[in-house]
Amino acid sequence: MSPAEKEYSAPIVDEDSGPFWQAASEGRLLIKYCNACEKPHWYPRPRCPFCLGEDTIWQEAAGTGAIYSYSVMRRVAKPYVVAFVSVDEGPSILTNIVDCDIDRLHIGMKVAAAFRPVEGGAILVFRPVEEGWQGHDG
Repeated sequence: MSPAEKEYSAPIVDEDSGPFWQAASEGRLLIKYCNACEKPHWYPRPRCPFCLGEDTIWQEAAGTGAIYSYSVMRRVAKPYVVAFVSVDEGPSILTNIVDCDIDRLHIGMKVAAAFRPVEGGAILVFRPVEEGWQGHDG
């Protein structure tokens, strides 16, 4: 079974998250990195959640990772997947898994970032990339 194509709301862009949304509209994933404690973190915020340092910068991420946990929302007309993806840089991102057979998803499945266009930008989602995987499109 394929997940539904969800309708996404336009992002709320502010001074702190602006670079993330700009990169997303260009198909790139940025995450915050703290220069003080040298740890990446998610979600975008002006202070590091580990050391409370203010010396944070944006870094482009590979956009790849693995499903840490997921849930299939089936009590709707068209099921969809909500998941935590642990990106290769370390942080976990709450997101949707798209372009997949939801009955074949599993913890540890390799995924890659994708971006769904919305009014005012693009929303980050992930799709499976495991060898031999074919989503519902192909």
